[in-house]
Amino acid sequence: QVQLIESGGGLVQTGDSLTLSCAATGGTFSSYGLAWFRQAPGKDREFVATIHRQNRRTYYSDSVKGRFTISTDNTKNTMYLHMNNLKPEDTALYYCAAGRPILSSLRYEASYSYWGQGTQVTVSS
Repeated sequence: QVQLIESGGGLVQTGDSLTLSCAATGGTFSSYGLAWFRQAPGKDREFVATIHRQNRRTYYSDSVKGRFTISTDNTKNTMYLHMNNLKPEDTALYYCAAGRPILSSLRYEASYSYWGQGTQVTVSS
């Protein structure tokens, strides 16, 4: 059973940077595909970024591509989301997730079996 704990959220201003962390316990970290999702108030949870478990390539939503970077440190069983040039529309509860999705289903919530509790990111204008 994999347990995920996010941290690093906070209140920042437009244009600021922030790094989220997701610490994993209870599983073989490198064997899972890892992803970040987010949910803004009144909206559905949406895909942000992922690292594929086999090819270790990274994939991003169009809304964050070029501004956000997903990375992992397998020695620490930790995943990161480095967020630059933050915008008010990035305001959301950010979740990390782990699973074994196939390549065609990387962006779908149902592809991930394990979820953290979320960390809030608020970007003021």
